Amino acid sequence: MTLYFEDLKPGRVFKAGPVTVDPAEAHDFASSYDPQAFHLDEAAGLASVFGAMVISGWQTAAYTMRMLTSSELSRIANGLVGLQLDKVMWHQPVKPGDTLSAEFDVMGRKHSRSKPAFGVVQLAWRTFNQHGELVMSLENAIWVAVRDPDGKAAA
Repeated sequence: MTLYFEDLKPGRVFKAGPVTVDPAEAHDFASSYDPQAFHLDEAAGLASVFGAMVISGWQTAAYTMRMLTSSELSRIANGLVGLQLDKVMWHQPVKPGDTLSAEFDVMGRKHSRSKPAFGVVQLAWRTFNQHGELVMSLENAIWVAVRDPDGKAAA
């Protein structure tokens, strides 16, 4: 079933995952995008503020995006078109081998004034580790097609 603006009511929650952080993938990601020692080397991780090797927070965000695109939200009519990203927080470090899951809550929505065929939906993302601990949260706005912008569908 395709999802439209009308289907994304505040309070609706979409769940996704799990996905397990592959150590080799974590190393490759850090090497390419966030080459800090505590992401790349076990000894450096142990000596760091984290006390262990951890993955990049950006990789946690990428894993969460992957879970989003595998969730029911992937059925949005016009695709997952992001408009804005706010309040990104990494609450706990994620380690290679951790298993992540996510929840995406519809916080609010409004019709577009300039483009009546679309609306803006506010989502809250929460990512958890295998212990149920919150590891990342953020808020974002997405652009979502309206099912019947002309109001001509049968009631």
